[in-house]
Formats: sequence, C-alpha cells, structure tokens
Amino acid sequence: MPIYEFHCEDCGKTFEILVLIASAADELKCKHCNSSNIKKMISATSQPAKGSPIPAGALSGCSSRSGFS
Repeated sequence: MPIYEFHCEDCGKTFEILVLIASAADELKCKHCNSSNIKKMISATSQPAKGSPIPAGALSGCSSRSGFS
C-alpha cells in the first residue's frame, strides 16, 4: 500500500496519505485546509543510487556482516 506525499497549492502545506486505490488519489483533500487543490509530489526512493558508498546488504538488517554494530 503506497504512501504518497502531496503539496497543497492553497495553504502550502505538505502531507502524506496512504492511498489504497490509485483512482482514489483524484478525490483526496488537504489534511490541513480541506482543499482539493493538491499535487502529488515525487518522493525519493529507498534504494541507493548506483555507485553508492553503502555496502551491499547493509540495509537488509538480516546480516551480521552488514558493517554496522
């Protein structure tokens, strides 16, 4: 279930909403001012970029060899 980040064009606030159905995103309103003048923002991904200095497996949390203690 994706959590989307939105920006309200009327009050200027940014907020997150759990969207269960993609078509429901068209009916969402600002949590702060109840305006329907909101825009979905492009969110950063949780995957490291290619060539990232983070060692492979470091983010999995399952390995004792992750480089973190």
